[in-house]
Amino acid sequence: MSLISPAQRDALAGWLAHERGIKNAAENTIEAYAADVGGFLAFIAAHHGGTEGLGPLTRLTASDMRSWMANERTRGTGARSLARRLSAVKTFFRWLAQREEFDPTTVLSTRAPRVQRPLPRPLSEEAAKAVIETVGELPREGWIAARDVAIVTLLYGCGLRISEALGLLGADAPLPESLRIIGKGGKERIVPVLPAARKAVDDYLRQCPYELAPDAPLFRGSRGGPVNPRLISKAMEQTRLQLGLPATATPHALRHSFATHLLNAGGDLRAIQELLGHAALSTTQVYTGVDNARLMEVYSAAHPRAKRG
Repeated sequence: MSLISPAQRDALAGWLAHERGIKNAAENTIEAYAADVGGFLAFIAAHHGGTEGLGPLTRLTASDMRSWMANERTRGTGARSLARRLSAVKTFFRWLAQREEFDPTTVLSTRAPRVQRPLPRPLSEEAAKAVIETVGELPREGWIAARDVAIVTLLYGCGLRISEALGLLGADAPLPESLRIIGKGGKERIVPVLPAARKAVDDYLRQCPYELAPDAPLFRGSRGGPVNPRLISKAMEQTRLQLGLPATATPHALRHSFATHLLNAGGDLRAIQELLGHAALSTTQVYTGVDNARLMEVYSAAHPRAKRG
C-alpha cells in the first residue's frame, strides 16, 4: 500500500466513505473493498514504476488489466476470489470516472475468470426420505408444514426445479399422473407424478386456508401470496442441521438425488435426460455424477452401429 500516491489514497478513502454512507455497505464489505482495490492500486503503481497521481488511472490499458490478473493468479488467487476483486475494482472505477470525468471502458470491459459453480451432491436414498419426513416435523403451522412437504416431495419425486414446483397453478390440482412442465428456455417436458407426490399435494390442499383459483399459484405463503423460494431453502437448512447433513443438502440437491437414484436403479440415462429437461446428455452426465464407463454402456445399448458391432 506504500506505493499508492496520496491522490489515489484519498480517492480510495472517498469511495469507501461513499459506499459506507450512501450505499450503506456493511463494515466487512468495506474492509474487503479496501483490501481488494488497495491491492490493485499498489500493483498498478509498481507496474508503472513508482508512486503516481490519479492521471495514470484514467489511461489504464487492457494490457495493464491482464498483467494484474496474471499476477493475482501467480500469487495463488482462485477464480472466485479474483472475480470478486475485479468486481470491487470496477465499482471503484465507475465512481472515480464520474468524479474525474474519464472513460472507464477499459476497466469495466475486463472479463472476469469463469467460476465453476460446484454442483450440489446428491443425498443417499435414506437421507432423502429423512429430509421429507423431517421437513414435516419442523415447528410451524400445520398447513405450512404440509405445503413444504409437498414441495420437497415434488423436487425429489419428480426431479423438478424449485422454480418449476413453485410455478404450479391451482389449475394443476389435483395433480394428474403426469405433469406438463415448461422448464429453462421454454423447453417442455412431461414428468410422471409418483403417488407419494400426489398424496403430499392432496394433504396440503386439504389444509390450505386460501382459495386456489385456477390461474393463481398452487403453493401459497403465510399471507396468501406466492411462496418465496428462500422459505424452502430455510426449511432445508433447518432440516439438514437436525439430521447432520452437509451444507450441500439444498433444495436443488433433491433434484440431483432424483436423477442419481433413478440411474442407480437401472434407469436409462437418455430417459433421465428427458425427465430433467436437459438439452445435452453431457449435462445429465455431470448432474448425476455418472462415470464414462456407465455412459459408454448407455451408448452401446442405444447406438445402432454399436448394436451391429
